[in-house]
Amino acid sequence: MKIKGLRWWIIGLVCLATIINYIDRSALGIMWPEMKKDLGLTEEDYAWIINIFTITYAAGKFISGWVYDKVGTKIGFVLSIFFWSLASLLHFFARGLASLGLYRGILGVSEAGNWPGAVKNNAEWFPIKERAVAQGIFNAGAAIGSIVAAPTIAELFGAYGWRWTFIIIGVIGFIWIIPWLVFNKKQPKQHPWITDKEKDYILSDQETTKQGETDKGLPLFKILQFKEAWGILASRFFIEPIWWLFVFWMPIYLNKVYGFNVKEIGLYAWFPYVGAAIGSIAGGWYVQRLMRSLSLDKARKRVIAMGGAIIFVAILGAILFADTPMKFVSFVFIVLFGFQFSISNIQTLSSDLLKSKSVGALAGLAGTIGAISVAIMNFIIPKITKVSYTPAFIILAVLAPLAVLSIFVLIKEIKPLKEEK
Repeated sequence: MKIKGLRWWIIGLVCLATIINYIDRSALGIMWPEMKKDLGLTEEDYAWIINIFTITYAAGKFISGWVYDKVGTKIGFVLSIFFWSLASLLHFFARGLASLGLYRGILGVSEAGNWPGAVKNNAEWFPIKERAVAQGIFNAGAAIGSIVAAPTIAELFGAYGWRWTFIIIGVIGFIWIIPWLVFNKKQPKQHPWITDKEKDYILSDQETTKQGETDKGLPLFKILQFKEAWGILASRFFIEPIWWLFVFWMPIYLNKVYGFNVKEIGLYAWFPYVGAAIGSIAGGWYVQRLMRSLSLDKARKRVIAMGGAIIFVAILGAILFADTPMKFVSFVFIVLFGFQFSISNIQTLSSDLLKSKSVGALAGLAGTIGAISVAIMNFIIPKITKVSYTPAFIILAVLAPLAVLSIFVLIKEIKPLKEEK
């Protein structure tokens, strides 16, 4: 049996895993107004809980990058989604700050693997010219998951309460493992279902191991000797809080500023992620179009810079003009469009610069650095938003151009690095 376009089935499953990932992680913020009453917790407790998730997520990015390089993407994804689905189920048993923090920690470590795993998967299943498109499809899963999460979680909460909601969304992850094992039997070179035409197409535009060389990844200390690696790390440090502030804090913002309940949050919080989904696909599509006439370096950098500019302008618009809930979510729509327009290409840089066996380590470390930045912001947010969220938005507006500058200054040209073991 041969399947035409098998690589699109594979990235489709990764996208679906990402949708599930975001439903699971978004559930806490959406149901928090009621959960905090049942568990006797406060907004300061919420900041601690999401930072437990963020810190363990940071550690998980680094650990999972190494794990995926060792066991491969097939088993790596199975391990990730099994344990984050289990963590979701465990939320049923939460009784207070300590137990809820523990379960969020398990969720953070395991959910982190989805990102370095996807970057590595795309390096294996897609030629260089299609990787940003594949990354855009994958990143669209984060946006679609957030779109689906708000109304779905609100409905499940209304019907079953928050404890059983966590059980239901956890079970979905276990089900995903079945088609993943069926379709992702082997890598393209050995997969029995791939057509010869597609296999040749994928492998024709990939770095290959020369005869006599060992197909082993670079150790991390070697990767960090390249200033280009530091460009990726710095850009992720600056840009990641822009996304996560809205994922973690937008439901709390709507509750605190406009007095929204869980149902009302569900009605509004999904809309900005439509912009994110469009941005994910648009960023990948546009860079592929640019590469018809421009080099990989110029195309990637142009798209990343455009996304940074969109973020900056939209956040300023939110500060100056968002005086109603609808105006606020509309500006966030544009912010998240710009973020995903850029991030699909920023995340792809690891596979642009390094061979497949080294991609997971750098992508994982970049995710860790980004998560550390988010943790810092999460500690700051409750302290600087007692009167207004404007200071937080000003910080985010500054971070966008810093992320773009990191790439332009530290990565003189986006091209495969000469790896010496």
